[in-house]
Amino acid sequence: MITYSTEGVKFPNIKKRETSAWIRRVAESYGKKVGEIGYLFVDDEKILEVNNEYLGHDYYTDIITFDYTEGDTLNGDLVISLDTVFTNANKFNKSYDEELHRVIIHGILHLCGLNDKGPGEREIMEAAEDKALDMQ
Repeated sequence: MITYSTEGVKFPNIKKRETSAWIRRVAESYGKKVGEIGYLFVDDEKILEVNNEYLGHDYYTDIITFDYTEGDTLNGDLVISLDTVFTNANKFNKSYDEELHRVIIHGILHLCGLNDKGPGEREIMEAAEDKALDMQ
């Protein structure tokens, strides 16, 4: 089950049923199935608070993924800052909707086992995001 909620922000303009079906298709392309996935859309101040409290990081980010995956069943909580999504859309000359969907699927790709911090991993993640966006 995939749930969507907000804290301190207006709910983004996404179609929950279509987005959930897309997430399931992407997960299946990695041989995974969707268990319990919870999206929480927040503002920059809230994501900074979560980043500090749970990861010890003192900076803003677009998404934090808490991975509770068991075997081939994806489980996790994904916290997304809509403020940072908006900032990054402008920075990368993308539409807000495209950047939001990129971030939504970025968290799922983390749950599927992809990383983006090590050498060469960022390029692999970006290619996977592009492929996933094409599956919408």
